[in-house]
Amino acid sequence: DDHVALARFIHELKINILIEWDGYARQGERAQGLFALRPAPVQILHQEYLGTSGAQYVDYIFTDATVSPLRLDKFYTEKFIYMPNHFFSKGHAVQKEVRAPTIEYSPVQKPYELGTGSPRANRCMAPPGQGPETPSIVYCNFNKFLKNNPQTVRSWIRILREVPDSMICLLENPGAGVKYLRKFIHETAGTSSGNNDESTMEPGDGDDLVSRIHFLPWQKNPFDHQMRNMDFCNVMLDSWPYNGHTVAQDALYGGVPIVTRSDGDEMASLVTTSSNKVLGLEELNAYDGPTQYEDIAISLGTDSAKLEQIRSKLIGTALQRNPMHPYWDVPRYVKNFETGLSMAWDRYKAGLAPDHLMIEESEDAKRGTYDEVLLANPQDKEKIQTYASEEL
Repeated sequence: DDHVALARFIHELKINILIEWDGYARQGERAQGLFALRPAPVQILHQEYLGTSGAQYVDYIFTDATVSPLRLDKFYTEKFIYMPNHFFSKGHAVQKEVRAPTIEYSPVQKPYELGTGSPRANRCMAPPGQGPETPSIVYCNFNKFLKNNPQTVRSWIRILREVPDSMICLLENPGAGVKYLRKFIHETAGTSSGNNDESTMEPGDGDDLVSRIHFLPWQKNPFDHQMRNMDFCNVMLDSWPYNGHTVAQDALYGGVPIVTRSDGDEMASLVTTSSNKVLGLEELNAYDGPTQYEDIAISLGTDSAKLEQIRSKLIGTALQRNPMHPYWDVPRYVKNFETGLSMAWDRYKAGLAPDHLMIEESEDAKRGTYDEVLLANPQDKEKIQTYASEEL
C-alpha cells in the first residue's frame, strides 16, 4: 500500500521499463500513485485495463491497429505499440490445465459432470419443464452483468424470438442481479401505450423468454470454468461496448464462435473484432451495428451447417501445430512483445520522445512455434504429449 516506498525501491533497482497491468481495474487493490512518481524512465500500460490511462506519466500502451486505430490517437495520452496477430496475450494452447477443444462432444452425464455433454443436451442446467426440452441452439455470455447494457439485452430478445427453441446461458455474476435481469427482460418483452410506463404495460412474450434464459453458478476454478464453454455454449453473444476479454479467449479456445459488434471506437469494444480478423472469422463482426449483430446470430441459429463449418475452422486454429496458429502462439507473442519493449527503450536511449511504434516480426518470430520448442519446456511438454496421445 506504500506507493512511495515502492517507487523508491523500483528506482533504486534501476528498472528501465515499468509495466502497468492494472490501470483502473481491480477496484484499486494495488498500490495507487506509483506510476505518477515516475520510478522508471519508460512506463507502459498493458492488457488488464483496456483504454487510455489519461495520464502524462504513462508513455506507451500495447495494442493493435484494429482495437486502437491511428485515427483515434487523439483520445489517448499514450503512444501506441502495435502488436501483430492480436495484442491480447493468452496461454490456453500451452497450459496443461486447459483442455483442448474437440469436434465431437462427450456423452452426456446425469447429473452433469464437468467436460461431458453438449450445449443442447446440458441445457444450461435448466430445471426440467423450463425452456425447450431440446434446444435448437444455446447462445451464451459469461461476462459480468455490468458489461451488458439495455441495448445488448434487447438484441438478445430479438435473437430468441427469431430462433425457435433457442436458449441463452448466462453466468450468475453477480447472483443478486439475476432477478433484476429477468425483470428487465420480462418488462421489455411487453408492449406499452404510455412511453414504457409500467402501469400501462400489457403482457408480451416475457414468460416464454424468461423460461429460455438460464444461469450457471459461479465456478471459482478458472480452468474448470473455461472447460464449461464447450459443455454449455454453441455461440457466444458478445457484450458491447465492453467486450468479453479473458472470457472471450476462454470461449474461443473452447471452440465457441463469438458474434460481436464492431461499430464502436472504444478499445474495449473492439477486442473480439480483432480476434475474429486474426482467426479468419471476420464474418462474425457486425460493423453496421446492433441489427447486423442480431442477424449474424440468427443466421447461426437457423443454419446448423454454417455454424458447424465456423466451429470446425475455429477449433482447427486451436489445434494447429508445427507451426502453431499465430493467434494462440505464446512464444511468438513473447518474441514480439520483447521487440516492442526494445523499441521503446531504444527511443529513450537515443533521447527521442515516445512515438507510435509498429512491431515488425523477426524472421524467427514469423516462422512460428514448432513442437521442439515447446518440448524444451516441462509444462509445455506435458501439453504436447497430451495432444499426441489424443491423436493416437
